[in-house]
Amino acid sequence: MASAQASQPAPATPAGADGGATRQQWKWTVLAGMASYLDAGSIVAISSGLSLFQAEWGLSDGMIGTLTAIGPNAIGAAIGAFVGGRLGDKLGRKRIYQYDLLVYAAAILVIAFATGPGMLFAGTFVVGLAVGADVPTSLALVGEFSPAKARGRLLGFTQVSWSLGPVVVLLLAWALADLGMLGIRIVFLSLFAVSIVTYLLRRGMVESATWKAAARSGEATAAKVGDLFRGPHLQAMLLTGGIYLFWNLAAGTNGTFTPYMINTLGAGDQAASVALTCASFALVILGSVAFYMRLADRSHRHRRAMWISGSLMQVAAYGVFLFADFTIPVIVLNVVLFGIGQALAGEAVYKTYSQELFPTMLRGTAQGITFGTSRVVLGIWSFFVPALAATGITTVAAFLTVSLGVCAVIGLFLPDTTGKTLERIEAERSAARA
Repeated sequence: MASAQASQPAPATPAGADGGATRQQWKWTVLAGMASYLDAGSIVAISSGLSLFQAEWGLSDGMIGTLTAIGPNAIGAAIGAFVGGRLGDKLGRKRIYQYDLLVYAAAILVIAFATGPGMLFAGTFVVGLAVGADVPTSLALVGEFSPAKARGRLLGFTQVSWSLGPVVVLLLAWALADLGMLGIRIVFLSLFAVSIVTYLLRRGMVESATWKAAARSGEATAAKVGDLFRGPHLQAMLLTGGIYLFWNLAAGTNGTFTPYMINTLGAGDQAASVALTCASFALVILGSVAFYMRLADRSHRHRRAMWISGSLMQVAAYGVFLFADFTIPVIVLNVVLFGIGQALAGEAVYKTYSQELFPTMLRGTAQGITFGTSRVVLGIWSFFVPALAATGITTVAAFLTVSLGVCAVIGLFLPDTTGKTLERIEAERSAARA
């Protein structure tokens, strides 16, 4: 599978006849984007099983908070991102993205066959490590082989993958709900199967030509982590890191705790919680395909318009809970506003600018730091969510509304990088540092 194709190096910024992406680039994007599928899929699989785990092993609210805090939604992923992002810059993208899926698969099996809290917590933590290492490395790979006029489109597609994982997992969890713990074990086994298939297909992918060229030029020796905390690089870290931190607080809470809160606060039954959460992710897919993937490469004006409209929708999505009861009609409004809003002004924006604003030999490191820091903060927040939610939705909603408002303001300062090659962006930013 890997032989002939793997031996052919990919040009740094190849393009189709119209400047868009080639079939090969789409194929590699799908395979790299599976990191997002497995990341979000594992988060939602754990979320779908929280009530079952709690009933099966008598877990307290504190233990539930800890479980969500150490896994792929938070601290486990953070540690993996810190390490994996840096190693991806030092050793190459391929060495990381090829093998971390084997670690992921093994950890998923531990969860699937868990006989008690010890195995559950250990498997969840290692799953977090694996997806944390994979995500910044895989995204750097997509950014580096994407043509300048299709970079937003291809990175936007990874967000489709990120949303597809939860949709598949939620539908499977819903279909198997009557089986109880057996059903959720089957859900995790489905993620194991996807990770193994993805690992086998990824063996045919090549190393990033952009990374190889930078390594040959000696850029690796010149690039220091400390450079990220000075000048334009520091500005880029604050912009991308700030956006992801404040947005991810809402997205992480939505993905992990919405089914839990719908059940525990009596707004609906298990079927309703699964259906509403699934609809939210489905709307992200729709919004990404209909808007972000079509408009992100057109102009800075289009990106800015999407950011403003999407941000307003997301702020309204959680602001509505401050004035209305936590009932199914209000939750539906939240789902629609947040689902479409995050497609326009969410993680896809972070992914795009994280490739554009950093040099090759610091690209994975920068993403590892911003991704990891955001997941640590989310982990701390996640520890308190079950207890806060037990008293009602108001406190949680108020915190998330403010977070999304801060994110909206930060995004207004994103620079114009639309349609520019990574080399041109780096040259412009280097000139600004001089």
